[in-house]
Amino acid sequence: MSRIKKTEFERRRKRLMDHMEPDSIAIVPSAKEVIRNRDVEYPFRQDSDFYYLTGFDEPNAVLVLLPGRDHGEYVLFCRERDTTMELWNGYRAGPEGACQQYSADDAFPISDIDEILPGLIEGRERVYYAMGRHSEFDGKVMAWINTIRNKVRAGAHPPGEFVDLDHILHDMRLIKSAAEQRVMREAAAISARAHCRAMQACRPGLMEYQLEAEYLHEFIRAGARQPAYCAIVGSGINGCILHYTENASVMRSGDLVLIDAGCELEYYAADITRTFPVNGRFNRQQKALYELVLKAQLAAIGQIRPGNHWNQPHDATVRIITSGLVELGLLKGKVDTLIKKEAYKMFYMHRTGHWLGMDVHDVGDYKVGDEWRLFEPGMALTIEPGIYVAHDNKKVDKKWRGIGIRIEDDVIVTKTGNEVITADVPKSVDEIERLMAS
Repeated sequence: MSRIKKTEFERRRKRLMDHMEPDSIAIVPSAKEVIRNRDVEYPFRQDSDFYYLTGFDEPNAVLVLLPGRDHGEYVLFCRERDTTMELWNGYRAGPEGACQQYSADDAFPISDIDEILPGLIEGRERVYYAMGRHSEFDGKVMAWINTIRNKVRAGAHPPGEFVDLDHILHDMRLIKSAAEQRVMREAAAISARAHCRAMQACRPGLMEYQLEAEYLHEFIRAGARQPAYCAIVGSGINGCILHYTENASVMRSGDLVLIDAGCELEYYAADITRTFPVNGRFNRQQKALYELVLKAQLAAIGQIRPGNHWNQPHDATVRIITSGLVELGLLKGKVDTLIKKEAYKMFYMHRTGHWLGMDVHDVGDYKVGDEWRLFEPGMALTIEPGIYVAHDNKKVDKKWRGIGIRIEDDVIVTKTGNEVITADVPKSVDEIERLMAS
């Protein structure tokens, strides 16, 4: 049973329609099935925007919203029931099920969309649609519009304006409801258990993918059938590759392993990174850089509260990491000058975080106009500073080279500050070493 109730999907549709201008129509296509190779398809994953508004998880469907329509504002086109196909590939809701189970006011076979949808569009002044994101479907939308335009002399009234749906819808998705937050906390808890499991399973001689298997096992046994993204398990110098996903090297004593992994639970992502020693003990250089990253991360989390803006956590990490690198001798010069010149980017080249939700890099603007967006209760984001010293960086002493460290947690903005929903994963040096020793 879904943790997001029908009534919440209904509220989302109603809220979206409240934002739409009078005499308008919104069109949202579902995701398509994608062939992996020959007769094999990738596991189907519904389009996030489509699912956010419907809870409907079948391919080849189209959502249509028609504010003010007398015969019902929520129309769904979907596949018909087909006993033969259902025998091979599983149950379909069909138009009747779309109404009974998913609260559609009207539902029609997807095969009839070319005949029915132009009639629903006709007479509407504007079309809300995410033009440019679905190139094949863009062509269909324009064909329906042209069908109406071709009947202008007979009195047909085509829409005169397209409006980007993404801006309204993605602003809605940016603020998580209480139900969404509950799902995200559960995804975070599952992912946290997986990280703890990996720390305890880690030992020299294991392959990186064997540690990845510990995550996948913990995810699936808890009902999170898919990871939210391809796990990064980078040991040694692989930890300095930001999006390393081969996970195919032997983990060696004396190296760190950086693991960035999170599950997806009912379409909501968790995203956690921890870095720890393969043999369970940090050496001096590893500990020094690790505690610097942790200091920066804690300072950034402290900046997350209503009224502060998006860039304040990043600014905090830049100053702390730059100052620390100067103290350790990896950078030379005055801190303010180094920050102005962005000298830290040799070691810290990415942003401090991103929005989190139905997509691991979730939707929502980071700026409003030319100003950084202010935090509001219900926003969810990651905080993930890092330091990466390339193995071939001749500008630093050899003892620092090949060390890659990132620490990432998931944070929800509350009315009074923030809640770190991934706090169950140890991240101090003492806590990590103690857990790994156990």
